Amino acid sequence: MLALRFAAVLGLVFWVGGLAVLGIIGAPALFDVIGASGPDGRALAGAAFGETLARFQSATYVCAAVILASLTVRALLGPRPRYFLIRMLIAAAMTGTSLWSGFVLLPRMQQAQRTLGPSSASADANARRIEFNRLHAMSTSLQLVPLLGGLVLIFFELKD
Repeated sequence: MLALRFAAVLGLVFWVGGLAVLGIIGAPALFDVIGASGPDGRALAGAAFGETLARFQSATYVCAAVILASLTVRALLGPRPRYFLIRMLIAAAMTGTSLWSGFVLLPRMQQAQRTLGPSSASADANARRIEFNRLHAMSTSLQLVPLLGGLVLIFFELKD
């Protein structure tokens, strides 16, 4: 049981910590340094962060599998973790949000970013910018689900 709990906590810490580091340190640093490097700096910073996020997204799927498997095996072998159903629902919400973000939202954002091209004042370019900004805001908001859900699950693990 200890090994299963350790695996779940490790997955949670990596997932939550990674989200925090990317959002609080990684993105601002890239946009501050690369974004200020010239006329294409902001686009380059966005591309670099997009690739970083895509790679991290793959790691979150592994974390999700470890967390869900740990909870399931612990429940089967007994004793069932306290608040098992709540934990499973939180982990499922975290996983679902991550999957939707990675397989639906991230490709849309990448496509929108590719179609932006050089800065233009045309109505079409403005509409594409608005769409990208909408997707970006949705992506940022969705990351709160695994971040907050992960913190709750870490708290539950500490209480056991």
